[in-house]
Amino acid sequence: MKRDIGVAIGLPEPVATELQGWREKLGDPTANRIVPHITLLPPTAVPADKLNDVEEHLRSVAAEGDPFDIRLRGTCTFRPVTPVVFVQLVEGIAECDLLARHVRSGPLARELEYPYHPHVTVAQDVSDEALDRGFDELSSYDASFRVWGLQMFERDRAGVWRPQRDFPFRHGTPGPQPPRTSNR
Repeated sequence: MKRDIGVAIGLPEPVATELQGWREKLGDPTANRIVPHITLLPPTAVPADKLNDVEEHLRSVAAEGDPFDIRLRGTCTFRPVTPVVFVQLVEGIAECDLLARHVRSGPLARELEYPYHPHVTVAQDVSDEALDRGFDELSSYDASFRVWGLQMFERDRAGVWRPQRDFPFRHGTPGPQPPRTSNR
């Protein structure tokens, strides 16, 4: 039996609630199944009997990492390749890239469909008008926070992605730091 997992950086409050609200407002059909996050490992089928190996791998990856800062600012899109609008990272990109490469090694080694690009999706598979609205209305979005570790998510039978385990960095403490946000 296989289980669908993903690995991500979860967003602290109030950033998570703000961006979740935008996904809902823009009509994203996955808004109630996927919390806002920065993907490190996209959905990956893993044999259930290998989950302990996967968790040990993620503990090892996190044990080598240190907390770092992320700054989200403005919007961008993957159109015309895919109908996605996202809030972009302007700080923490290199750290996310390195962390994602380490996560996607060992028992989680896999090729990606698209080149890795850390971001926070705010609208996907919605009308062009909704994509344009998200792009325009979040263009001045700005939030910063400290990343304390990574999280493993699993898709349940209803298709909802739920956090399963936290993997703090060697000097990280689980739990979000209060972010600075604005949407002028």
